[in-house]
Formats: sequence, C-alpha cells, structure tokens
Amino acid sequence: MMNALYVDPQKCMGCKSCEIGCAVQHSKSKTLFGAVFEEALPMKRIFVEAGPGVKMPVFCHHCEDAPCLNSCITGCLYRDEHGFIRRHKERCIACWTCVMTCPFGVVTRDENKHLAVKCDRCHKREVPACVSACPTRALQLVDLDELARRKRGRYVQAETGG
Repeated sequence: MMNALYVDPQKCMGCKSCEIGCAVQHSKSKTLFGAVFEEALPMKRIFVEAGPGVKMPVFCHHCEDAPCLNSCITGCLYRDEHGFIRRHKERCIACWTCVMTCPFGVVTRDENKHLAVKCDRCHKREVPACVSACPTRALQLVDLDELARRKRGRYVQAETGG
C-alpha cells in the first residue's frame, strides 16, 4: 500500500489550517498557544497558494527521482525506510541547492538556524498534521491504488450515464 497526500482543490477554501497545523507540529511545545510564544517561531512546511479561481496546498511530494536529494552536496538529505526524504540537520551547510532545485518550491530556508526545511511527512504521526487540521478534507492521506480505482469507477459511471 502506497499512501500519498492528495489535494481536492474543489474543497480547499484557503483557510491555511494545514499551514498552522504543520507549524504547530514542528514547534517545541506542540500546542498552538505555546508555538505563538516560542522565541523562534516554528516554520510551516506546506504552503497554501491561490490562482485564478483556485486555492491549493502545495507540499513536498517526496519524489522518486528527487531533484533536492540528487543535488544535495553534503548528504544532508536522505530517503528513509518509508521512502520519505528527510534531513540530517547536522550535515546541512546552508548552500540552498535543494531550495533551488525543488520543482514545487517547498524546500525553504530557516534563516535563524541556517538550515534547509522541508516536509518530513510528520513521520512520528500516523496521519500528517496538515491532513488532521484540514476542516474540509481537501487534504487527505490516500492509498494511491484505491484512489486510481475510484477515479476509474467515476469515469465509467460518467461515460455510461450510470
């Protein structure tokens, strides 16, 4: 079973709850009120962007052929046993090569700590914080094979009028 983050842009209302949930999860306190008062504010790893008529969370896809991973000159970025791209923060030299090569623009800089910051898929949680925080379920953790099966079923129903 391959789980992936899935966005239904029709359901996203641009509330940025996913951004807040992500930042809180990556805070020291792990609480909203505690995170607001932390000396260095926690950084989000998901970004809600808006275009003409659409709002949509943009996040790391942990690409199979990952430009950020392939360009990391120090070995800071690595793929863990679950297939997620993570980082050894002690190896990051703040060269920002990963920031420049990410096709989605979701690897960012923590200028206070001089580290690259990216989604770690909330590896210590069963469901990522961004998914748990989404009030409209626009952001979901789905099984890719099941998602494809459902889409095929909807296609057949639409084509046959069923």
